[in-house]
Amino acid sequence: MDKNELIIAISLAFMIFFGLGWIAHMGYSKLRRVNSTNVDEIDDLATRLHEAEEQRDEAVAYLHHRERELTNKASQAEAELDAAMQGLGSARREAEAIRRELEELRQQG
Repeated sequence: MDKNELIIAISLAFMIFFGLGWIAHMGYSKLRRVNSTNVDEIDDLATRLHEAEEQRDEAVAYLHHRERELTNKASQAEAELDAAMQGLGSARREAEAIRRELEELRQQG
């Protein structure tokens, strides 16, 4: 291979590599490009996500508040039930004592 053939081969190799690099650069820039439509969509999605998170936080706060209310009502109902059961037990004991006294009075009289 003489000097001219070597120069031609190297020149062709450089042109081929330059073309491949240029094609790769164009493909890479098309993949990386974000146009204004995509930015608007991303902003819209971010806004909707933020609103959804706020709604979720409000729902969680409401559920915690409602749970406290229901727990308080249940404990009040349980306390009232205990008081009613104690009152009923006391009334039964009193009625039993009165029955015994009546029986004693019947037996004596």
